[in-house]
Amino acid sequence: MQIYEGYFEKDQFYSAGLTAQIPERKRAFVMILDEPVQKVNITKQVAEFDRFVDESSDKMLLEEDFPRMDFKRKFITFNDEV
Repeated sequence: MQIYEGYFEKDQFYSAGLTAQIPERKRAFVMILDEPVQKVNITKQVAEFDRFVDESSDKMLLEEDFPRMDFKRKFITFNDEV
């Protein structure tokens, strides 16, 4: 089973970034939701991402920052010169 998110406009289906590869003569269901399509402000998302990167770039990541991960080795930083 494959599910594609998108919207209809002028009798055309526009998927959310993925190209739908639908084999011929396969059974399909179309569900129409009672909610309008929300326009995505990509400029705002890029600005938020850039702000996040700027805020986090000063912080050194430590193994303790990832408590549920087992990296099987110590972190190596470029400040640890031998």
